[in-house]
Amino acid sequence: MNNTGNARLLRITDVMERTTLSRSYIYAKVRRGEFPAPISLGSKCSRWHVADVDAWIRERQS
Repeated sequence: MNNTGNARLLRITDVMERTTLSRSYIYAKVRRGEFPAPISLGSKCSRWHVADVDAWIRERQS
């Protein structure tokens, strides 16, 4: 089975588009533990796992 779709990483602009939340609101929710934390790929590079973001969205649709 190929899980490459779940391993895909999202940029902040992709996360903003998927969630319809602003950049500052996403990072505020991350700080409060209310949104999945990004993984750091460098000093100025963070990405989110698409599966984590999609799971967060599904939780709110229930």
